[in-house]
Amino acid sequence: MVILGGTGNHNLNSPVPGKGWNLCRMPFWQQGASSHKQNQSHSSSQYQANQQEGTSANDSSGINSVSAVARALLPTRRRLRLDPDSKLYFPYEPGKQVSSAIKILNISRSNVAFKFQTTAPKSCFMRPPSGMLTPGESLIATVFKFVEPPEQSEKQPEKKVKDKFKIVSLKIKGGVEYDLEMFEEQKELVAVEQILRVVYLDPQRSTPELEKLKKQLAEAEAALEARKKPPEDAAPRIVGEGLVIDEWKERRERYLAQQQLEGADSI
Repeated sequence: MVILGGTGNHNLNSPVPGKGWNLCRMPFWQQGASSHKQNQSHSSSQYQANQQEGTSANDSSGINSVSAVARALLPTRRRLRLDPDSKLYFPYEPGKQVSSAIKILNISRSNVAFKFQTTAPKSCFMRPPSGMLTPGESLIATVFKFVEPPEQSEKQPEKKVKDKFKIVSLKIKGGVEYDLEMFEEQKELVAVEQILRVVYLDPQRSTPELEKLKKQLAEAEAALEARKKPPEDAAPRIVGEGLVIDEWKERRERYLAQQQLEGADSI
């Protein structure tokens, strides 16, 4: 390889055995041309490096942008499964308080807290309004709503319902006790599970939706009554407190007393 315009500390007048041809001086016009070529080559290499770096940066930013868009387009992963999944059915009874029900199932691998929200807090309330479910746990929540009497001009008021409900969720770490304040303290982690639309049903007309609603309301009422009952004492019986043990003690005491009497008579 020929060294062009070397700037090392070698003595050009000192012969180097076997390598003298590498250190021969070149004419000044060739040296100038060589330097010019080197500058062009260096500039070209620097330009290509800058282009490649810019292309890599653009590719990286483009990939990040595409990933962000893809994440935005992907559906939110649900933590809860709702039944019904998008509607709350109420029997249409103007001037009365009516009930609806919805089953909430935790389908995630962690504890999940849920909370109801509504656009009509003065005429609606939920039982329970919030709570926490362990993985695989479910409950049936009851929703109560007062049905306003229709105005004279309204022929089909059931089609003009504007009230809506929203269920939000929040993951709870294992071992952490649930508190309703967590929804405000960790609001950036709260996810909207579903917005539920109110649908009225004719209570005099049997439909699958009405029959399912009646069944869920009955299950919710039974679960509520079960929670009201005092828990049964499931603790293991301690030896000495049971009726069998007490009877055995009485028999032994009578036997010992009899033995003492027989001993006294023999004397």
